[in-house]
Amino acid sequence: MVDVLVVGGGMAGVSIAYELAAHANVLLVEAEPALATHTTGRSAAIYAPTYGGPTVRRPTAASGPRFRALETELDTPPLLTPHTVLWLGADDEGAAHLDRLPAERISPAEARLLCPILSQVVAAAYDDEASTIDVMALHDGYRRGLRERGGEVRMASPVTGIARDGAGWRVAAGSETTAVDVVVNAAGAWVDELAAKAGVPTIGLRPLRRTAAIASGAQPIDPAWPLVCDAADRYYFRPEGRRLLISPSDETPSEPCDAKPDELDVALAIERINADTTLELRRVHTAWAGLRSFVADRSPVVGAWPDQPGFAFFAGQGGYGIQMAPALAALGAAVVLGHPVPDDIDVPARDVSPGRSAN
Repeated sequence: MVDVLVVGGGMAGVSIAYELAAHANVLLVEAEPALATHTTGRSAAIYAPTYGGPTVRRPTAASGPRFRALETELDTPPLLTPHTVLWLGADDEGAAHLDRLPAERISPAEARLLCPILSQVVAAAYDDEASTIDVMALHDGYRRGLRERGGEVRMASPVTGIARDGAGWRVAAGSETTAVDVVVNAAGAWVDELAAKAGVPTIGLRPLRRTAAIASGAQPIDPAWPLVCDAADRYYFRPEGRRLLISPSDETPSEPCDAKPDELDVALAIERINADTTLELRRVHTAWAGLRSFVADRSPVVGAWPDQPGFAFFAGQGGYGIQMAPALAALGAAVVLGHPVPDDIDVPARDVSPGRSAN
């Protein structure tokens, strides 16, 4: 017997499936032969309470204590390791963007103390509540926790058919067809494709490619440097051992796919970072890309269209999905099951509903 079928085995899918499994019989299906194949496995893995808009920052803040609780609940290694985020205004444009961030302002001299290789600093701010996230430990913890709660995971099971079946749904995934009461669409960049297949209105999801690479150059890398984010969103970099993880913060529209890095985007990241630092990056060791998927207001989408009960979205989390995963999964499970939103999550369900523009 299956009450809820969750489509998608990335962080969104396994986190909400785990929370749902405390109250329902849950089946999770994943199209790929392994879980976390796409964006989850390619995340920059940063928890930053100052990152994102208000509807992102609130579940991110609520996730801080929940990450720590999950270490015991899911029997994981430490999930958060403190790592400061430095927001850099390298020029007047970047400095203007700092005014929109709820981060503590510091002087250019203080910014250079945190990261001595900065050569261009007009203004700066920092977030000392930020951390790196052990993404795969969290994902594996959710997967194990789901199974311990009686949930089932089927990999290599793409959804090939989905149709209304009375008050519920009949879903063909892989070699199995399952009757379920509720479908949770956590299929990442493929969310709108699945909705269309089900005959449900789409949410206008836009997958955007983000490129990252590991690079090195003339300057030695200090692992103690912060994550440095250009406030105008033109690049970011952070130490990765004795090398540097870099990105041009690109957002290239894409079809849902297994995203591949573009050499020009990697070169752009190196050019921008070298212009504002003394790093002299020269060598790229590896590069990758992932899809960050957003709707128009760049806030997550949680729940069903009012006239489409039993088909819930858990989508549109963009580049923020992992940092707000613990709280957003609890919120999503409450919405799907019709339960009250937990008191520590200051996000009304209407603010993330598919029909929020009409509310």
